[in-house]
Amino acid sequence: MGLIVQFRQVFKIIREFLAPSYRPERHYMRGPGPACAARHSH
Repeated sequence: MGLIVQFRQVFKIIREFLAPSYRPERHYMRGPGPACAARHSH
């Protein structure tokens, strides 16, 4: 069993190196949020 687990870990590391799963477009802000609108709507 240990060999299979190690193989999966190595495969995951190699896959992450070749095709990173981080997508910056999912993490940046797309404009002011509701808190900003509430502050400026007196």
